[in-house]
Amino acid sequence: MAWICLVVAGICEWGWPVGLKFGWTEQGLHYGWIAFAIVAMLFSGTLLLIAQRTIPMGTAYAIWTGIGAAGTFMLGILVFGEVASFARFFFVGLIIAGIIGLKLVSTH
Repeated sequence: MAWICLVVAGICEWGWPVGLKFGWTEQGLHYGWIAFAIVAMLFSGTLLLIAQRTIPMGTAYAIWTGIGAAGTFMLGILVFGEVASFARFFFVGLIIAGIIGLKLVSTH
């Protein structure tokens, strides 16, 4: 159950950068998107808290941030038209390899 909470927490991490990106545009502040970002932060933090009760803190935090980083990277490309270069994919691949490695060597 802790691993499910951790993965969902990582996915919730995607919500707050997206909410902040949409929340402040050239047209001004969009409070609904800012509220979305805050809710995503609260869910993400709460689920990380639950996961860390079983999973070691360093492992949980590294995986949580890795899922968040890889997910926001993909959303940046798909939603915001950011650059999709080989080098960027390579280095995000290293993050994903680290996430998988930490899960494989975890005793929990």
